[in-house]
Amino acid sequence: MKLNCIVVDDSSIQRITITKLVNESTFLNLVGDFANALEAKNFINNNTINLIFLDIEMPLINGFDLLDGLKTKPQIIFITSKADYAVKAFDYEATDFLHKPISRERFNKAVKKACELHALRYENIEDQGESIVIKSNLKKLKIYISKIKWIEAFGDYIKVITDDDSHLVLSTMKAFQNELPEKKFIRVHKSFIVNLNRIEKFNSKFAEIGNTKIPLSRNKKDEIAKAIKEI
Repeated sequence: MKLNCIVVDDSSIQRITITKLVNESTFLNLVGDFANALEAKNFINNNTINLIFLDIEMPLINGFDLLDGLKTKPQIIFITSKADYAVKAFDYEATDFLHKPISRERFNKAVKKACELHALRYENIEDQGESIVIKSNLKKLKIYISKIKWIEAFGDYIKVITDDDSHLVLSTMKAFQNELPEKKFIRVHKSFIVNLNRIEKFNSKFAEIGNTKIPLSRNKKDEIAKAIKEI
């Protein structure tokens, strides 16, 4: 299976370079290239895109602003001439980060990583339901959405609590929440995100999942009630 991808870069020379590499890859299907993020945003929200090769510094809105405005987020391979952006790219769960000028070898390595991640996410999805891929203890693991009970802040990490185990993931709460289905999870506290389908009961102070009471921030009770109705 080929990944549907687009290239977003305000430099015509860079777009030509990247689209050439994409077209030469047997794993990618180029469905569009864009000189600005606004045009790309409209296209992404109305088409099935698996992967974006995305420049960060662009006029009008930059690459990070583009991602913040998307309904669903494909895999991202950032492209930039400034290594300073690498830390922020991590917050957006980037698949890879390519530094200009891009070599064919480095490009192919990033594409391989994207293909492997896509396969992990979608193999047997019809049998087990939606899934995400996490990196815990230097290993990539597929976690099915239905098995996640809650996510908890844990210093520089987050802890993903499932029916079977718990996993420490190097991520921020915001970045991880962006990977979850929006209408199935809700952040109820600065330190907790919960699976709405796993809440057994709740009041103005706590949501209960099994024997665990998860604290709620002020006014989250009404937000939970509304979100559960919309599931």
